[in-house]
Amino acid sequence: MTNDKTQQVLQLYPDLTLNLTKVGSGRPVLVVHAGHGPVTAAPIVDHFAADSLVMLPTHPGWEGTPRPDWFFGVDDLAITYLNLLEDEDLTDVLVVASSFGGWVASEMAIRDLGHRIGRMILIDPAGAEVPGYKVWMPEPGDPALPDSSTVDTLLTYGAPSFTDPKLLRRLARVQLPTLVLWGETDRIIASEAGRVHASAFANARFELIPDTGHMAVRDNPKEVFARIDAFLAEQ
Repeated sequence: MTNDKTQQVLQLYPDLTLNLTKVGSGRPVLVVHAGHGPVTAAPIVDHFAADSLVMLPTHPGWEGTPRPDWFFGVDDLAITYLNLLEDEDLTDVLVVASSFGGWVASEMAIRDLGHRIGRMILIDPAGAEVPGYKVWMPEPGDPALPDSSTVDTLLTYGAPSFTDPKLLRRLARVQLPTLVLWGETDRIIASEAGRVHASAFANARFELIPDTGHMAVRDNPKEVFARIDAFLAEQ
């Protein structure tokens, strides 16, 4: 198998291009990156590249990529990535997503009428509206994010609350085997809200990772990947 990395620019719609990184070969893995950008997903790509075909799209608007004015919803991203799986003729796809990407992946699972997705791994996913809990929202100029354009783009997709009040109800129809990992010390989205998000799925398991924050792959990669590998070994 090969782990050569390629960069592609796909024309998914007449006025929308998608930057896609591909690496490896084998079982298909779609990685959906967090709000900080594709760099946050690099450890996930590296973990699977040895025996998988890993695909990492850059959300339109990140890293200077074009985003048409009409393309501003999480649903737009979810539908676009399902179209990508269809265009690539991929089935039994493992989707691995974190934070904002976890929201996109959840919406993908709800809309996966072609049954392209086989399993999902969500790491501190955003998107669920849980009474009593709020998602911490960044502001332009926040040092926690790389630049103001990233914050602006993130807010374009997720504002005003960075949640969808319909999401939890719709997840009840998602039958995919799903692992939801959560950092115990996540200050962006509380782990108690994470339990609610995970329980909304018809077939999900929730696992708390001690001494780990919202960026779990960065904070505790050894434990995160051990949990992921154990889950996949059971499937």
